[in-house]
Amino acid sequence: MLQVFDIIGPIMIGPSSSHTAGAVRIGKYARSVLGTTPVKAVIRFSGSFAKTYKGHGTDKAVIAGILGMDTDDSRIRNSMEIAKEEGLDFTFIEEDIDGAHPNTAEITLTDANGKSALIQGASIGGGNIVVNKINDTEVSISGKSDTLVIPHDDIPGMIAVVTNILADKGVNVHGFSLGRDHKGGTAVMTIEIDGNFDESINEAILACPNIHASTILKAI
Repeated sequence: MLQVFDIIGPIMIGPSSSHTAGAVRIGKYARSVLGTTPVKAVIRFSGSFAKTYKGHGTDKAVIAGILGMDTDDSRIRNSMEIAKEEGLDFTFIEEDIDGAHPNTAEITLTDANGKSALIQGASIGGGNIVVNKINDTEVSISGKSDTLVIPHDDIPGMIAVVTNILADKGVNVHGFSLGRDHKGGTAVMTIEIDGNFDESINEAILACPNIHASTILKAI
């Protein structure tokens, strides 16, 4: 079912919901995945993003998101200058990504301690996005809801272990995807919920055997 946001688009700065609002949200989600303050950003633009990012201000929008700005922040216009003042080193690369949506950005962020994270996301219209890759794992995340990202051993019963915890806590799941590098290797669950995640849920999941990590990504 369409929502009002899907029809009229977001409140935003800039000329295009796909090239501006969507790009801000992809950048902000990348910062959320890193979980710390980035000091370096490498942004690969693919498809129409690569061809028109300067004219549409997509570069400014992505940097604004990486800095933590929202789509209606008036500072988006000056985001690259602000980034330099805050010590963020950034590089743009124009390079088509095989099979990617036309409005795709792949962002690699690194913090001062060398921790890094990669996300690939697509702006699909009206300010909406789909995050389809986190580090080496394919995912499918809208960014509209709080989401758990859980890498774990690819063995029988792991989905039940996690979903039973959520059920016991009264959490309603409305989105779920599972990806793995190979059978018996590492798999990654992504779970989108109604409402907000309580940190106790994360702690309960982390206490389970064969769970590598559990990260709460807040809605953006």
